[in-house]
Amino acid sequence: MPAFSAYDWTKLAYHEKGEGEPLLCVPGGPMRASAYLGDLGGLTAHRRLILLDLRGTGDSAVPDDVAGYRCDRLVDDIEALREHLGLDQVDLLGHSASGNLATLYAARHPKRVRTLVLIAPATHSVGLTVTGEDHREAAALRQGEAWYPAAEAALKEIEAGRDPVEVGDALAPLAYGRWDAAARAHRAASATEKNTRAAAAFYAEGAFDPPATRAALAAVAAPVLVLAGEWDGGPNPAHAEQFTGFFPRGVCQVQPRGGHFPWLDDPEWFRRRVAGFLAQD
Repeated sequence: MPAFSAYDWTKLAYHEKGEGEPLLCVPGGPMRASAYLGDLGGLTAHRRLILLDLRGTGDSAVPDDVAGYRCDRLVDDIEALREHLGLDQVDLLGHSASGNLATLYAARHPKRVRTLVLIAPATHSVGLTVTGEDHREAAALRQGEAWYPAAEAALKEIEAGRDPVEVGDALAPLAYGRWDAAARAHRAASATEKNTRAAAAFYAEGAFDPPATRAALAAVAAPVLVLAGEWDGGPNPAHAEQFTGFFPRGVCQVQPRGGHFPWLDDPEWFRRRVAGFLAQD
C-alpha cells in the first residue's frame, strides 16, 4: 500500500482505485477512514481516486501529538501528498467534515487547486451555522418513512439536552436517501472506521477563522462544485448555495432525494454530475 511522510514524519497511507487523471479524495467523519467512500458511485470509471487515510485513521499511523488532528493543521498533510505525487496542481474532493479541510487547503494554496469538489460539505470554515431547525426541516421531508417517528423523537430528545451519540441509531436513516441494506451496512461500518479521539480534536479551538478564509477564497480561480443532497440537513440546499457564493467560479448542484452520502443514493446521477464537472476544460 502506498504511503508517504507528513511534515512531522507521521506515515500516511492512501489507496488508489480506478484509472485516469488522479482525484485526491479526503474523507469526512470527521476522522473516518477513507474506506467508506468506496468508489464514489463508480467515479473510478473516469478518474484514478487517491483516497487519503487521514492521520490516525485507516492504514495511516497515529501521530505523537494529538494537536495535529486539528482541521487547519491537516492542510499540511494534503500538501505533502500533492508533493509526494509530483503534481503541480490537484483535483481535490472533500466530503462532509473534510469539506472544511478541502476549503482551507484551497484558501491556503489557491494556485495548487485545478478543480475543487465539495460533497455535502460542513461549513465551519466559512462561518455558516447548521441549526437544529435545519435538521428538523430536513427530517420533516421524510415523514412517510417507517423509521421517521423514532428519528423525530430522537431529535426532540437532543433539543432537550440528550447527547446525539446516545440516539445515533434512530437518527442514522436521516443521513441516507434510501435506508436499504447498503445504507445499513455503510452505517454499521462507521463504528470501526472512525477515530473518536481524533474527531474530538478536529474542531478544536483555533481551527477556523471564517472571515480570513472567506477573503482568501476570492483568490481561488479554480472551478468549484458544491454538491448537496435534497434531503440533507447539514448542509441543506440553501447552505450549499450560500457556500458556493464564496467562490468566484462556484456552481451548486442539488441531488434529488439525496442524503449526506449521495453517491449511495443515486450512483448514476452522482457520477454523471461529478465526472462531467471534472471533464470541463
